[in-house]
Amino acid sequence: MGLRDENGGFVFDSAMLQKQANLPSEFLWPQEDLVEAQEELNEPLIDLGGFKRGDEVETARAAELLSKACSEHGFFQVTNHGIDATIIQAAHNEIDTFFNLPLDKKLSLRKKPGSLNANGYSGAHAHRFQSKLPWKETYTLLHHENDPSNPNIIVDYCKSVMGEDFEHTGWICQRYCNALKELGLLITELLAISLGVDRFHYRNFFEDCVSMMRCNYYPPCQNPGLTFGTGPHCDPNSLTILHQDQVGGLEVFSNNKWKAIRPEPGALVVNIGDTFMALCNGRYKSCLHRAMVNRNLERKTIAFFLSPREDRVVRPPQELFSREEPRKYPDFTWPEFWEFSQKHYRSDVTTIDNFIKWKLSSKPSGTFTSVA
Repeated sequence: MGLRDENGGFVFDSAMLQKQANLPSEFLWPQEDLVEAQEELNEPLIDLGGFKRGDEVETARAAELLSKACSEHGFFQVTNHGIDATIIQAAHNEIDTFFNLPLDKKLSLRKKPGSLNANGYSGAHAHRFQSKLPWKETYTLLHHENDPSNPNIIVDYCKSVMGEDFEHTGWICQRYCNALKELGLLITELLAISLGVDRFHYRNFFEDCVSMMRCNYYPPCQNPGLTFGTGPHCDPNSLTILHQDQVGGLEVFSNNKWKAIRPEPGALVVNIGDTFMALCNGRYKSCLHRAMVNRNLERKTIAFFLSPREDRVVRPPQELFSREEPRKYPDFTWPEFWEFSQKHYRSDVTTIDNFIKWKLSSKPSGTFTSVA
C-alpha cells in the first residue's frame, strides 16, 4: 500500500516504496505494454561543430542526417553543442539537492490537481492520474528568458516559492535554461535548412519562446518489469532537449518495435514534438517514447522543452504545403494545445489528431482548408 494525503491522493514516497516486495496496484501496467526493447535505435550522432563554424560541407552533412532521422522517428543526438559541462553538472547537482529534500517539503511544492501551471513538484504524476502511474518524481520550472518584466523568472520563483535558501538553485537552473534555449534556437536553424525553408524562419518564430525545464528522478524499483519510469507518450511541445545520465532507459517506438537509445557521454538527445510536427506540415515525426526503470540504479535526467510564445500562430511556412501536398493541421496556438494535452488522459500518438478533431468541431465550418 502507498501513502495517502489528507485528500486521499496517492503520495509517492520512494524510500518507503522501495522497501515493499510488491508494487502498489497504481503503478501496474498491462503486460502487452511492457514488451522489452531487443535492439538499439541507431539514431544519428550529429556533430554541430562544423555547422556552428559555418562549414557548408559539414552543415549539409548534419542537415542530411537530421532529415533522415526526423522523417523516420524524430530522434537524434548532438555533440559539440556548446553547453559547458560544468553547467550541466551544476544542474544535476541541484537535482540531487531538491529530490533529497524531506517528503513534506516536496509535497508543499506540489502541482495542484487540474492546474495548467507547469511549475512545481509531482510525485508519479498522481495529481493527474490514478492508475498506470510512472515510477518517478519530477520538478518543473517555467522559463521565459525574454520576458522584460522578469528576466530571472526561475530565480524569483525558487526564492519566493521554495525559499531564500534556493536562490542558488534558481541561478543554476536559470543559466541552464538560458544556454539550452540558445542551443534550441540553433537546432531550429538546422531544421529549417534540412526542410529547405529560410534558415531563420523557425529561429525567428521561437526567439521569444515559452520554455521549461523538467528535472526527472527515477528511483530503483524492485519490480522493473511491471511498470515504467515514464509511460509511452509523445511530447506535445515543439522540441525536447534531454540530458540523461549513463544509466540508460530511454526507448523509442520505431518500425513497430521498441528500441533503446544508448547514452553517449557528452551528447544531448533531441526529439521532435507534436507542435513542431504541425509547424513542418507533418514532414518530421513526433514519435512515441518511454523511460524504463532499473532494479538497482537510480536514473536522473533533465528535459528542456521549447514551445512557441502564447500568441504565436502555429502554421507551417508556405513552402511546405501546396495543392499537391495540402496542409495537415489547422492554425492553433500553443496554450490551446497545452490545455488539451493536459486534460487528455495520456499524451500519445493520437493526441494531436484528437485535438484537431476537437478544434474543428468547436469552430464554424469552413475555417480550415487543407489546400494552399
